[in-house]
Amino acid sequence: MGFWFFMLIMVMFIPLTMVIFGRLFMKKAPRTINYIYGYRTTMSMKNKDTWNFAHKHCGRIWYYWGLILFLASIVVMLFYIGNEIDTVGTIGGIVVGIQALILIVSIFPTSIALHKEFDKNGRRKK
Repeated sequence: MGFWFFMLIMVMFIPLTMVIFGRLFMKKAPRTINYIYGYRTTMSMKNKDTWNFAHKHCGRIWYYWGLILFLASIVVMLFYIGNEIDTVGTIGGIVVGIQALILIVSIFPTSIALHKEFDKNGRRKK
C-alpha cells in the first residue's frame, strides 16, 4: 500500500504542475521574454504581444488538461489499490508517459494559434 500511495503522488505531479502554471500563465505571462521560464518558442519570443498571447493560450490548455489528467489519473490508480508492486509501477509509468505526451503535444495548438494570429514578424494579422 505504501508503494501505491507513492505512485499516486508521482502521477499527480505533472497534472498539478499543469494546473498551477496554466493558471499562472492564463492570468499573466512572465514579465520579461526570457530563455529560462515560460512558453519559449521562436514565434512566442518575437515580441511582448506574441509572448503574452502564447502564454494565455498555452495556459488555458495546460489548466484544463491538467484538471482532466488529475481526475483521470486518480481514477486509474484507484483500480490498482492492493495490486503487486510491479503492476502498480507499470501502470504508474504508463500514466506518467501519457501525461508527458499530452504536456509536450500542447505546444502544437499554441503554435498554430500564434501563426493564425500573427505574421512571421510577430505583427497581428488583423
